[in-house]
Amino acid sequence: MKYYITTPIFYPNSSPHIGTAYTTVAADVLARYHRLLGDDVYFLTGTDENAQKIVRTAEAHNTDPKIYVDGVVERFKELWRALNISNDDFIRTTEERHQDVVQEIFTKLFEQGDIYKSEYSGWYCTPCETFWMENKLVEGKCPNSDCGRDVELLKEESYFFRLSKYQGALLKFIEDHPEFIQPISRRNEMLRFIEGGLEDLCVSRTTFQWGIKVPFDPKHVVYVWLDALINYISALGYPDGENYKRYWPADVHIMGKDIVRFHAVIWPIILLALDIPLPKVIYGHGWYLSKEGGKISKSRGNVQDSFELIQRYGSDAIRYFLLREMQVGSDGTYSEDNVVERLNSDLANDLGNFVSRSLAMVVKYRKGIVPRTGQEGALERELKELSREIKNTVEKSLEVLDPARALEEIWRFVARCNKYVDETAPWSLAKHEDQKERLDTVLYTFVECIRVMAVLTAPFMPGLAPRICALLGKDEGLIRWQEADQWGILEHGIQVQKGEPLFPRIDISQFTTAEETKTLDLNQNQNLDLNLSQTQAPKETIESVPALEFEPIKEEISIDDFAKLDLRVAKILSAEKVEKTDKLMKLEVEVAGEVRTVVSGIAKHYLPEDLVNRYVVLVANLKPTKLRGITSQGMILAASQGEVLEVLMVTKDLPGGARVK
Repeated sequence: MKYYITTPIFYPNSSPHIGTAYTTVAADVLARYHRLLGDDVYFLTGTDENAQKIVRTAEAHNTDPKIYVDGVVERFKELWRALNISNDDFIRTTEERHQDVVQEIFTKLFEQGDIYKSEYSGWYCTPCETFWMENKLVEGKCPNSDCGRDVELLKEESYFFRLSKYQGALLKFIEDHPEFIQPISRRNEMLRFIEGGLEDLCVSRTTFQWGIKVPFDPKHVVYVWLDALINYISALGYPDGENYKRYWPADVHIMGKDIVRFHAVIWPIILLALDIPLPKVIYGHGWYLSKEGGKISKSRGNVQDSFELIQRYGSDAIRYFLLREMQVGSDGTYSEDNVVERLNSDLANDLGNFVSRSLAMVVKYRKGIVPRTGQEGALERELKELSREIKNTVEKSLEVLDPARALEEIWRFVARCNKYVDETAPWSLAKHEDQKERLDTVLYTFVECIRVMAVLTAPFMPGLAPRICALLGKDEGLIRWQEADQWGILEHGIQVQKGEPLFPRIDISQFTTAEETKTLDLNQNQNLDLNLSQTQAPKETIESVPALEFEPIKEEISIDDFAKLDLRVAKILSAEKVEKTDKLMKLEVEVAGEVRTVVSGIAKHYLPEDLVNRYVVLVANLKPTKLRGITSQGMILAASQGEVLEVLMVTKDLPGGARVK
């Protein structure tokens, strides 16, 4: 089946930002998903360059409009490459292939009486490229809630398109096709707007010359919305191109909610006038808002540089955040703190940690060779059934353009897989020869879970699947959507490797500016002084405390010496006393996806059951040593004074492998 999806064409008056990126990433997910289904996909994006604001921006930069937009358009293309956008075409409204179609359609509409010449007098907002009646203005300014800027009174000869003529036909189409405008909140909004009465649309200007000339009246240039909307068919080669015959009508036009009105009213009426089939779905998503609540937009000056974010966190992490935070029909909230939280929690802790520790155990217990699975149990059957349920829900979610819900479901599977590790406890199975077959089944299930995750996440994070395939010793042919809920796909005997962490945890403080650091240090010092002044004990109380004898502090070392220590959070998986000793405890700990054995002299102070599932601090790069015939890989940190000893525990929600600084 064919599947044609488009983004709006974006204004190249400045570099693209994170809000712009959401639309294109969401469209890319749908395109990639349909390709995995085997559909013949055509994915279009591009830039809208024939606008008055382009001229004014270029003038502000003392350059020619075409030279200016060429540079900005290249930034859009660079960003789409950086975000792994898989568009099949990129249309620019300054291209000849587009201009020819616009002029042909303008002429046809004029000849059939749907465009006529008159004089226009009204208030024009350049940033919104919109004319407003005076009674629509708010305190004399643009009524658009995201704009509110000055408008200018224009009076000029113009051509008009008879929108009002097709009001009834459009209303009937929307009523007959309830899926046409989505989500339902946008549909209801558009119905109210149309029922309020449509006015004929001004479709040409004479006060500037940048744009597509009206072919039979070259002092006029075609007004931006009639020009811009036609890109969806000009890119396909309307009216005779093979792509047009193959892919039109569009299956989905996806855009921000602020331009739904143009796509759900003006564009369908143009098509009705031309007797061209209407697109199947107009989908208007929400905006990304700043923490302060305003829309993230270039005009507000609160945009985040997309290239900088990708460089910091990676394309897949940014794609994941954007898709996960935007719920259907609602706005999303963007902050860099939120990005880091999502990356550390969902990607590093949940998915990345499962992949890392699972493969580490295959390497440790089977030298990286995937074993033949034995008889499956209830836990394995539960995982299989869950994968089928989740694949089905993901498909339904993407059918209604809800990638956030799809990702929530996938992470439900990720969470269940992590629980499966704890339930099966392969480190315990490995101690018993009679549990060899059970351990083989668990290890095989691990790698199958990883394969399922790679398939399910492929449309959302296209850079992740090939990395996982490489760890499994496979190429991307392993990513087959129809097998996302099938088991036994991976053959036993393949060689896997642990590899580097898929998503290393991020410490956002490393990106703090020097000025912010200075302020932070000052605040910390002030807080320290305040705490000391509030908690200082009376002199007589201090003197009444008996003096303690401490070991002398060792000689000073440099920061470079200290940096040689690699201190990590480690999760204790199992604990048992070492036979024939009073002090030694044998611990199995998980650190950075690897299971290690550590022998520690804490047996007099802790019971084994009190240590399991606790998080401790491990000197991770200490050379292994043998204690009572057991190879110990690291040292657990503890504090002691006399007969009192306490192991240093970590109580925050940190995973095994987190750095201790």
